[in-house]
Amino acid sequence: VNARFPPGLVSLAPPPEMSLVRLALQRAAARSLSHCARTPAVAAASVHRSYSSDKRIRIYTRTGDKGSTSLFTGERRPKTDIVFEALGSTDELSSWLGFAIAHAQPDKHGEICEQIKQIQCILQDIGSHVATPRRSANQMKKDQTMVPSGHTEMLEEWIDAMDDELPPLRNFILPSGGQLASALHCARTVCRRAERRVFAVVENHDADEASVKFINRLSDYLFTAARYAAMKEGQAETVYKKQP
Repeated sequence: VNARFPPGLVSLAPPPEMSLVRLALQRAAARSLSHCARTPAVAAASVHRSYSSDKRIRIYTRTGDKGSTSLFTGERRPKTDIVFEALGSTDELSSWLGFAIAHAQPDKHGEICEQIKQIQCILQDIGSHVATPRRSANQMKKDQTMVPSGHTEMLEEWIDAMDDELPPLRNFILPSGGQLASALHCARTVCRRAERRVFAVVENHDADEASVKFINRLSDYLFTAARYAAMKEGQAETVYKKQP
């Protein structure tokens, strides 16, 4: 639970930058919800009461001013650690996806927008997973931050559905095809970097392969979605031509 977000959005795995004090508050709120919440409305009311005290919880904590920050396990690491490189890349990717949605036309791209919003939520979950090193986390935290393999299969179904409507790809294409398509191509390139950063954490045995598998498939989804968006808008894609 984050005091700066709508109370209905509850996550058991907080962002890694959160201080231990705020983490303890989150745990307490989560425990309170598990005991007394019976409906989403009750859950939201419970969270609201948890953060309606006289003292407002600020977005800044000052605990990272000396160049280190906390993981979900409570361990502190330098902000240059590979875990935070991975988290920064997935966060950047989610931001680009939000930017892409801002360039969508609701009457033409509604389905893509809904898919991207779901992908953003999964990226947030992957961030929680990466922020919970498998080698040091206890089993409860591992279970809370597990990445289901079904997410990747879902992407493959979306890719196949779009690809069935697209003309065969016979040439290399350059990032193009209108505002949404171009934004999705930008997200795709960031996705490739995020994959490399998360894979470094997997190689270190601190994250599961399911996380990097999803991100790998996501770049394929974004390429296909960019082409699909261009087709829906009637926009031409720029074909690569070898220069003399």
